[in-house]
Amino acid sequence: MSYRAPVKDTLFLLRHVADYGAVAATGRFAAADLGMVEAALAEAGRLSEDILAPLQTIGDRTPPRLDEAGVVMPPGYAEAWTRVAGGGWIGLAADPAHGGQGLPGTLAAAITEMISGACLSFAIAPLMSQSQIEALETHADDALKAQVLPRLISGDWAATMNLTEPQAGSDVGAVRTRAEPLGDGLYAVTGQKQWISYGDHDMTANICHLVLARLPDAPAGTRGLSLFLVLKILPDGSRNAVAATSLEHKMGQHGAPTCVMSFEGAKGWLVGAPHGGMAAMFTMMNNARLGVAMQGVGVASAALDRARAFAGERVQGGAPIEAHPDVRRMLAEMEADVLAARAIGLMCAVSADMALATGEAAHAARAGVLTPLAKIFGTETGSRVADLGIQVHGGAGYVSDTGAEQYLRDIRVTEIYEGTTGIQALDLVGRKMQDGGAAVLALIEEICDGAEAARASLPDLADPVYEAAENLRDATDRLLEAPAEYRRAAAVPFARGFARVLGAHAHLAAARAGDADRRALAEAYVGLLLPEHAAQLAAASAAGHLLITSPGKDAAA
Repeated sequence: MSYRAPVKDTLFLLRHVADYGAVAATGRFAAADLGMVEAALAEAGRLSEDILAPLQTIGDRTPPRLDEAGVVMPPGYAEAWTRVAGGGWIGLAADPAHGGQGLPGTLAAAITEMISGACLSFAIAPLMSQSQIEALETHADDALKAQVLPRLISGDWAATMNLTEPQAGSDVGAVRTRAEPLGDGLYAVTGQKQWISYGDHDMTANICHLVLARLPDAPAGTRGLSLFLVLKILPDGSRNAVAATSLEHKMGQHGAPTCVMSFEGAKGWLVGAPHGGMAAMFTMMNNARLGVAMQGVGVASAALDRARAFAGERVQGGAPIEAHPDVRRMLAEMEADVLAARAIGLMCAVSADMALATGEAAHAARAGVLTPLAKIFGTETGSRVADLGIQVHGGAGYVSDTGAEQYLRDIRVTEIYEGTTGIQALDLVGRKMQDGGAAVLALIEEICDGAEAARASLPDLADPVYEAAENLRDATDRLLEAPAEYRRAAAVPFARGFARVLGAHAHLAAARAGDADRRALAEAYVGLLLPEHAAQLAAASAAGHLLITSPGKDAAA
């Protein structure tokens, strides 16, 4: 079965759930009305279906290899990059001053979903460039912007993010890579980074590495980190002292090179202020986190389509298996979760665009809350739906010929990279509640308002959504009153419960605006999946009370 881009479903959510109309109504994005968005999505859908989807199996079975010259990509990848770059898709949301199109990030997020659903291993590369472009636009000086951004935006060059080291994964403050000033505005960067997506390849003429490192006078921890841009090929055409020394052998994403990178006095430029590296890198990471959320949605959507097609063709007991109640249940759960995850990701993107277009703090705060929720729910939905897709296929899903199992292998790491589920949840209950919970409570109030508005027409759906929102409000109040250690212990189940309720809010809005099929899907979500929120919030309460006592240590003693 070939990939099908979800253009119609995305447009429906933009119109009726994510409130994209507010973005198009701003002065900054007035040209990007829904008609223009529809045309762009249709074209990106054709690109994903015709050019990128065939790479899915090719990259899995013919992975990149490292030779003396560097990393050699699977067949077709370089040509696909040329098509993506030539179509202007990489610089879609970038600043027109450097060759970008200045279009809304919401459109870029929707297209990231499509590209990821077609071939996740390929999709990582343009996402890295888009994220680095935003970081450089925000933090680099004018000279560096002029030198690098036009080439990244055009796709002539590609980008990476270099944080992780053998001793420094989530503990970024443990980074040891060092940077020594050379006296001419350049720095010599020395150290080793690992798990670097697309750290080397043969798709572009140059690669821009953003590298966290320490200056000689750097204080300990994250406050001592600076950010440097290190080019693979220097402006004079010479090769810089940076190279991929090995490729990781991974569970999935076989088509994407994941490199160990060695910097041996490589020349680099400081990005942002000395010791201000984390602020600059977080700009890139926040962009990437929404992108990774949409990766999860894209793979979930592709896995759903494949499972649905198989269920309609596979005959058992004299009928296609889609006639069996348990298979219908699995397909309904998969479809309901895909809509919820897509809606949450688009809602997050709309808030970010509104913050950019209006400068209003409320939009920025809403985007801040939605980002970890989108990343958690989008990636976990990717894994959950891919797993159910295998189950629908039965034994055929466990072998590689059907393609069902590759989705699960490919998507599983998205719950880890760009900030694990646990780190996202800690961000939600930590930094995102430093306002006394105002932004979180405002979002919960929005859910309640939506349920109130739907009561007259859809009481059987609105009432349980309202009740779930009140449960979430109570859990939030308890969390706000609790000590920080309690919050950290409760973070993951609280975030999962929150996302479940937010997904119901999206379904309720879709049911109000849609046809009988939309209402039936909302009923499936509210009946089969929304009840999970109560278990998650109960687990959050239990975790807060129990885990802070460190039972493992007590038992060992």
